[in-house]
Amino acid sequence: MRATVVSKGEFRVEDLPTPEPGPGQVLLSVTRCGICGSDLHARLHCDELADLAAATGYDHFMRSDQRVVMGHEFTGEIAEYGPGTRRRWKPGTPVVALPILRTGRQPELTGLSANAPGGYAEQVLVQEPMTFPVPNGLSPDHAALTEPMAVGWHAVRRSRITKGQNAFVIGCGPIGLAVISMLKAAGVRTVVASDFSPRRRELASRCGADVVVDPTVESPWEATPKKPRITGASDILNLGFDAMEKLRRIPGIPWWYLFRAAHTLDRGPSGPVVFECVGVPGIIDQILTGAPPLTRVVVVGVCMQQDAFHPATAINKEIELRFVLGYDPGEFRDTLHMIAEGKVDPSPLITGTVGLDGIDAAFTTLASPDQHAKILIDPRSDARTPG
Repeated sequence: MRATVVSKGEFRVEDLPTPEPGPGQVLLSVTRCGICGSDLHARLHCDELADLAAATGYDHFMRSDQRVVMGHEFTGEIAEYGPGTRRRWKPGTPVVALPILRTGRQPELTGLSANAPGGYAEQVLVQEPMTFPVPNGLSPDHAALTEPMAVGWHAVRRSRITKGQNAFVIGCGPIGLAVISMLKAAGVRTVVASDFSPRRRELASRCGADVVVDPTVESPWEATPKKPRITGASDILNLGFDAMEKLRRIPGIPWWYLFRAAHTLDRGPSGPVVFECVGVPGIIDQILTGAPPLTRVVVVGVCMQQDAFHPATAINKEIELRFVLGYDPGEFRDTLHMIAEGKVDPSPLITGTVGLDGIDAAFTTLASPDQHAKILIDPRSDARTPG
């Protein structure tokens, strides 16, 4: 089969042996594969990523001196089953799969490990229990976006945002756009998106953002149509005074019971939810400084450098920090069906398509935010530039 191999940061299209499915595995013929931001990082900084992965217990992340077929945002058609499979679907059935294999008890990250070649190829291996048929005749272009959209859905679910809370999305690259789309799919009424790039601001609007901000011109915190009740520490203290004055007037009910009930039911005052989707040093500190009290910050962007922020700022505002990664199989399946049922539209993210010979040019193009967001790979295409 033809595949694009990276080694020491250089891409080459080569003829490789067709992968042979092992126990519990399925061979797919790839129809589309997306280029992820983590792929851009891994191409040049995989050794640093591998060190970080090893520190958290995964020792098989790709290294720069290895030969790796990348690509973990893929869809394809059933080609061949390995031993011990249930053969759930007929050959040719379109499917998507979580990008992870397992040999014995050793998991491997598909497209990010030399032991699990990815979707920058004509064929790729998947694990049968982690595979799902594509419903409703969904196109390969849209099916391939199941994986990045699932990242956005996981971030939204982990945020525990309610429909009435203001949402701020800082950074409108592919993951920021996925978060915006999923926030609107979840019914969140007000989503404010912020990015320096005019192109990305345009895409944020197409994904459903209610307010789109150029941070060089306007602060996102001032851009909400409905101003928050709590903008500073004094507002929190005044809420305490106001509540006590009213509760002390209620006869027969111990006022502290109501405070306990509010805590138990999580019905106390709350701020907005902020999704950090940039992943560069300094952004978290900027958010902590600018965001109002009682904000929940969900860190989705992957910052590869050491970062610093002022804990006292977060403490004084009682800001909550949450860090998220990936998704679970249920979220992956639900994302696929949300796309297939038209509840979320990933098409604004797709800005170009190339064949295997165009991957190097696509990576170069994606280094700039001014034109493209998500470039897909069609292994059957001859396109060398993203059109």
